[in-house]
Amino acid sequence: MLIVFVLVISDIHQVSAQPLTPAGLWSAWNTEFIVLFPLEITVFVYVWGVWNIWRRAGRGHGVSYKRCAAFVGAILALGVALVSPLDILSGALFSAHMAQHLILILVAAPLLVLSDFSLVLLWALPGSNARRIGRKARGFRPWWLLITQPVFAWTLFTVTIWGWHVPSLYQAALENNTIHAFEHLSFLVTAMLFWRVLIHTSSQKHTRYGIAVLYLFTSAMQGGILGALLTFASQPWYPLYESSTRLWGVTPIQDQQFAGLIMWLPVGAIFTLLAVLYFGAWLRAVESRMTQELVSTGQNSEA
Repeated sequence: MLIVFVLVISDIHQVSAQPLTPAGLWSAWNTEFIVLFPLEITVFVYVWGVWNIWRRAGRGHGVSYKRCAAFVGAILALGVALVSPLDILSGALFSAHMAQHLILILVAAPLLVLSDFSLVLLWALPGSNARRIGRKARGFRPWWLLITQPVFAWTLFTVTIWGWHVPSLYQAALENNTIHAFEHLSFLVTAMLFWRVLIHTSSQKHTRYGIAVLYLFTSAMQGGILGALLTFASQPWYPLYESSTRLWGVTPIQDQQFAGLIMWLPVGAIFTLLAVLYFGAWLRAVESRMTQELVSTGQNSEA
C-alpha cells in the first residue's frame, strides 16, 4: 500500500528534524519530494482505478462520488498530519504529536475505509496481476475473517493505543526512525480495522447496531482513561520533550496535560456521539423487526 511508504518516509523526516521554534512554525511545511511524491502517486493510482471502474460500470457506479470524496478527505488528512507544520511540531510538543495521532485514527483511517481504497487499487492493476492477487488472497480469507471480528479488532486497536503510550516504547519511537514509522503505521492500520467493523459489518441491522453501541462505548471509556491518566499525572511520562516544550512557553507537564485533554475530550465526544446515534438506530431496528414478526405471525394465523 503506497500510504505505508508515505508514513515511513514522512516519519524519517520528522524524527530527524531539529526542534521547531514558534518563529519558524508557518514556514515548516514538509515539501520534500520524498514525502510529496508518494502522496501524488497514491492519488494517481486511485484516480486511475476509479477511471477503470467507471469506464466499465458507468460514471458514479462501482465507486460512488461519496467514496471518491472520502478518499480526497483522507489525502487531505494525511497531508495535515505528515506535510503541514504539525509534522515537525510533533517532534517538539507531545500535544502536537497526540493531535497527529488522532488525525490518523479519527480522520484518515475511517475515510480510507469509506473510500474503498483496496478495491480501487486492484482495478488500477493490469488485469492479470489483479486476478493473480485475488487468487492468492483467498488463502488469507480465514485470517481476514478473524481480524475483522469486532472483539479482535477492538482488542488490537486498544492494545496498540495503550502499548505505544508506555513510556519506554513511546520514547523508543521518538529516538528511532524505524520504530517511529512502525508506530504511526500501526495506528493507521489498526484504526482502519476498527472503523471497518462499524462501516462494513454484514450482520443484520438489529445485531450490528447493538454491537456498535458496546464497541463505541468501551472505546470511549478506554480512551478517556488513558487521557485522564495523562492529564492528572504528577510527573511527565516522556523526558525527551523536556528540552523542547519550553521554547513554546509551556512546561513538560503542561504539554502532557494538554495532550491528555486532546485524547480524553475529542475521542470521548466522538465515540460517545456515535454510540448514541447507533443506539437510536438499534432501537428503530429492533422495533422494525418486532413489527415484521408480529405482521408475519398474524398472516400465518389467518392462513
